[in-house]
Amino acid sequence: MWEFFLNSILLGFALTMDAFSVSIADGLNEPRMKKKKMFFIAGTFAFFQFAMPLLGWACVYALLEKFKAFQYAVPWIALILLFFIGGKMIYENIRSRGKEEQATIEGRRLTFIALLIQGIATSIDALSVGFTIANYTWNMALYACLLIALVTFIFCIIGVFFGKKISSKFSSYAELLGGIILIAIGLEIFISNMIELYI
Repeated sequence: MWEFFLNSILLGFALTMDAFSVSIADGLNEPRMKKKKMFFIAGTFAFFQFAMPLLGWACVYALLEKFKAFQYAVPWIALILLFFIGGKMIYENIRSRGKEEQATIEGRRLTFIALLIQGIATSIDALSVGFTIANYTWNMALYACLLIALVTFIFCIIGVFFGKKISSKFSSYAELLGGIILIAIGLEIFISNMIELYI
């Protein structure tokens, strides 16, 4: 049983790195974010990291052939979503450069829609984890996904806190840096998935 818990925690650690990096970018972008919102961000990422592997597990049994075809779209979806959000952040930062100093200090608030897009983009590749836990029973798959969500939640809280702490050092470049991070994560997800699919 301990091997099951250890494997699930290690799987959660591997899957949460993208969400962790994005949460840092969110903290950078909104240095005055309240604790309630920080927990909401972490909870959103945790939810998607819970739901996607479980959905992948279900697809193995219900829609195996269709899911295999969908896998080829996964890296493209993540790339487009994160490029869109990251590019928008960079554009807004460049456009507002030299205008309102107060906007620079406070950052731009992360909207609910943007958070949902981030959650989907950083967890969509976790669908393939359903194949690695295909031999699990329903209860085992559920517990594994709950452990993955717990690890994600902890790391994302740390990520947002860290982003907030260092945002003051970057000042007007915080949003720009956050956008670059999102684009870099999109590229990383795209390249790693394409390598797995075609090599």
